[in-house]
Amino acid sequence: MSNLGKGIISLARPSKPLISRANAAEAALEVIDEAGLEELSLNLVAQKLGVRPPSLYHHFKDKSELLQEVARMMFVRIPTVNDPALSFEEQIIARCVVTRRALLKHPNAAPLMLRYFPRHLLLAAYERAASEEPYPPSIHLTVIDAIEKYTFGTALFEASAQVRGIPVIPPVDAAKYPNFAKAVDDNPFGDEEMFVEALRMFLVGVRRRLGTDTIGAPLGDTD
Repeated sequence: MSNLGKGIISLARPSKPLISRANAAEAALEVIDEAGLEELSLNLVAQKLGVRPPSLYHHFKDKSELLQEVARMMFVRIPTVNDPALSFEEQIIARCVVTRRALLKHPNAAPLMLRYFPRHLLLAAYERAASEEPYPPSIHLTVIDAIEKYTFGTALFEASAQVRGIPVIPPVDAAKYPNFAKAVDDNPFGDEEMFVEALRMFLVGVRRRLGTDTIGAPLGDTD
């Protein structure tokens, strides 16, 4: 082939591929942030990347696989927390807070964490938690499961409210629901502060149940 022919081919071919799984997932997340999860299409992702839609099928078999990659990307971007100055319980809470914040940064995409929860990526974190927890192994799974569900569940509730443009707790008619209205009015916490305080209450409860050897027993009036 002549040098001219080689030059034409090199000009036509980009120095590196226009599409990778990573930049396609990034483009998809941008589309979701801008247009919403239900509006995501391979056409819009391709437009973001400046390619034709069929090119995406070299990397993803379908839209579902692309969304799964978006969920994985969101998860691996959650910052790590390892502050030896914090107590064990406060380290747990700090990790939950950064996870919650990461999900609420992309409220339109937050439901993907429920649909494609990448639990296989959490196995190393589970192992670390089980090795660090000052609890007996018999309750490790219960503690991990409760904290995980609370963290992701509350984030999804709040993300849904953000997307719909409504408050997490709707306006309460004090004449009709006086006790709950007072609870709302007297609540001293913002959303994140309330999340943190609820975690502290749970972890204090774990500590007390262990201290009184009542794990697995029903709660009594004096507990």
